[in-house]
Amino acid sequence: MAKGRAVTIATLGSHCALQVLKGAKDEGFKTLLICEKKRAGLYGRFGFIDSMIQVDSFNEFLRDGIQGKLKKANAVLVPHGTLISQMSSDQIEKISTPVFGNKWILRWEADRALKQRLMEEAGLRTPRPVASKDDIKGLCIVKLHGAAGGKGYYLAWDRQSFEEGASRLVSQNMIKGEQDLYIQEFIRGVPAYLQYFYSPVTKELELLGVDRRYESDIDGIGRIPARQQLGAGSEPSYTVVGNIPLVLRESLLDEVYKMGEAFCRAAERLVKPGMPGPFCLEGVYDSEGRFTTFEFSARIVAGTNLYVDGSPYSGLLYDEPMSMGRRIAREVKIAKKKGRLGDVVT
Repeated sequence: MAKGRAVTIATLGSHCALQVLKGAKDEGFKTLLICEKKRAGLYGRFGFIDSMIQVDSFNEFLRDGIQGKLKKANAVLVPHGTLISQMSSDQIEKISTPVFGNKWILRWEADRALKQRLMEEAGLRTPRPVASKDDIKGLCIVKLHGAAGGKGYYLAWDRQSFEEGASRLVSQNMIKGEQDLYIQEFIRGVPAYLQYFYSPVTKELELLGVDRRYESDIDGIGRIPARQQLGAGSEPSYTVVGNIPLVLRESLLDEVYKMGEAFCRAAERLVKPGMPGPFCLEGVYDSEGRFTTFEFSARIVAGTNLYVDGSPYSGLLYDEPMSMGRRIAREVKIAKKKGRLGDVVT
């Protein structure tokens, strides 16, 4: 990045772009959106977006012309789920624009084996991975690799139910074959998504929010009586349509912080420079109040969109509205002022 020049905060026009750029503007930054032309009308409604680079698709993002415009703007790119779903890990690692956080850890998020390794290194309680369809014993959840927003997930309890689900996804062109699926023990409990921010500048971990997802149509099926459910003959999906605020029992918070700190230490050991910035531990609480982590996201998650004006947890840390988007921008501001921008971008 050009030293001495004002920094522009940039992101892709999807997922959580509005809170990212609103937070950047609140912190005094110029803002830039890389936006698909079909969504330009939506984002044109918001005055905190200073400039827009319109593309036919996000596949154009790596082109020299786009990267050149970002360089000219002295931009820091804030990654989110759309970046991961639209690009391979190799492509993300080749982005020449400085990326907020650790772009190398995004490969570990997208790869199920690496993801499991990092969670185990952190000492987190995790569901049992199931090596193959022949090893399924009891209820399991079958997932796609990468950031899919729950799309394509399904339940299986034996080899036949696994093959039926896989065949359906192949026919829908969502996967090429069974090798594209990951099988995991299904854990019963209340889903919870723990939203953290780690600052390498202050060495402090912050809990900024908690949410749960509203998934279609698995969450809507409870409105249908059991008899009609059995007669419907349809396979419920886990596609995320929104997020719901969640406040945990206060007695659970100490463990929440300990899990987040353990994750940061493990990330620093396995994938330098570790886990600067936002991340999320995703799992379920069982009837004993134990948390089982089935996923992590190594960047901002869409559940933080709930808290543009702050959450009950950010309110305990800040005497002003603090969204995750604004917290990212503030970290860039603090790091730049201290000459440590290299600690928060890769």
